[in-house]
Amino acid sequence: IYSMKIFLLGYMGSGKSATGRRLSEKRGCRYRDLDEIIETNYGSSISEIFEEKGELFFRKFEYQTLQRVVEDPKDEIIALGGGTPCYGNNMEIIKNSGAKSFYLKLNMENLTERLFKERSHRPLISHLENKAELEEFIRKHLFERGFYYNQSDFIVDCNERSIDEVVEAISEKLL
Repeated sequence: IYSMKIFLLGYMGSGKSATGRRLSEKRGCRYRDLDEIIETNYGSSISEIFEEKGELFFRKFEYQTLQRVVEDPKDEIIALGGGTPCYGNNMEIIKNSGAKSFYLKLNMENLTERLFKERSHRPLISHLENKAELEEFIRKHLFERGFYYNQSDFIVDCNERSIDEVVEAISEKLL
């Protein structure tokens, strides 16, 4: 059996972490979150890196971290940061690695609902005061990022699906 890496992509709030953890239990392999790997390797939180070093520095460090993850021969499921696929040639690295990539796709309404409740924990959107502002923010981002997300091997519609149903949908594609 050759090594299998599975990358989960999607906008923040699309369920990458929860799905990744559940999928790793089901498949019996490890789960890692790229943002957590970055924080551990750098020794600061993502928001601190952004604040102290700027986005350009962060994206370079993210690229190097992704490169190391791809080169690690272990079977694992990796949840990517929402912006990861959209910078440099990150999507190319993922596609050329032989890994499987899944875009966890949610519609605007569901993303807005989820993220509005979680916005205090999410530095990118914590300043947005109402759902209309948040929806505008998400719409703009999704428009920019959709091009990259849609290059995934598989697109999984996560609307009206539980985590277990999403995991099941992914598992069926991996047979």
